[in-house]
Amino acid sequence: MLDTICEVLKLSYQRGWISTRDGNASFRRATENHMYITPSGVRKQHLYPELFIKLKFTQEEETQIKRDIKMPWENVQRIEDDFSVNAIGLNPSGELPLHYLLQKTIDKNRVVLHLHPTYIISAMYAGLDLQYVAQEFPEINRYTRVGPSVPQIAPISGSLGLAVEEAMKDADIVGMDRHGVVAVGQTAWEAFEHIERLEHVCQIVLGANL
Repeated sequence: MLDTICEVLKLSYQRGWISTRDGNASFRRATENHMYITPSGVRKQHLYPELFIKLKFTQEEETQIKRDIKMPWENVQRIEDDFSVNAIGLNPSGELPLHYLLQKTIDKNRVVLHLHPTYIISAMYAGLDLQYVAQEFPEINRYTRVGPSVPQIAPISGSLGLAVEEAMKDADIVGMDRHGVVAVGQTAWEAFEHIERLEHVCQIVLGANL
C-alpha cells in the first residue's frame, strides 16, 4: 500500500495538485495498532515507502483544547524498525493532528490523502458549495460522498484536525477553504478517485462561468 501512496502522490504532483513538498498521506490497517504517515518536507516525486514514519497508537486521553492537557494526537509513539530506518532524522507531516483523528478509530483499512487540487480550491474561493456542486453531477454523487467544507483554519493546527474530523462523518471527501481537500478510502486509489471526481466537476462548473 505504501508503494501505491507514493505513486498517487507523484501523479498528484504531475497534475499540479500539489507543489513538490506539499501534500501528505497516512495509512492504517484495521487489524494493526499503528499507522504510517508521510514525512514532513520531502519531495513527493522522490518519495519511497522506507521514508514513511511508523507511529504506534497509545492510550488516548480526554480531548480538550487547553495548554495543560495533552492533545490526543500526541498519544502516538514513533517506532523505529528495519523498514523505517531511512526515515531517521525526518519528522511526521505537520498535519499529524488531522491524520491521527481520522485514523484513530477504523473498522476497515484506511488511507487518508490530503492534496491541494486547483479547481476545488478555486471553487471554494469563488464561494461555491461543494456539496451542492456534487449533487448536480451523477458522476460524482453516485460514488463519492462530499461533506461540508471546512472554513479557513490555520494549517497543521489541532483546530483544523478537529474541524475536518467533524466534517468527515459520513463523507469520503471534504474541502478546506483556501487550503485543499482531505479524502479517505480503503486504498490510495480510492481516495485519489474521490478527489479526481470532485476536481473534474469543479473544473466544469468554473468553466461554465455562471
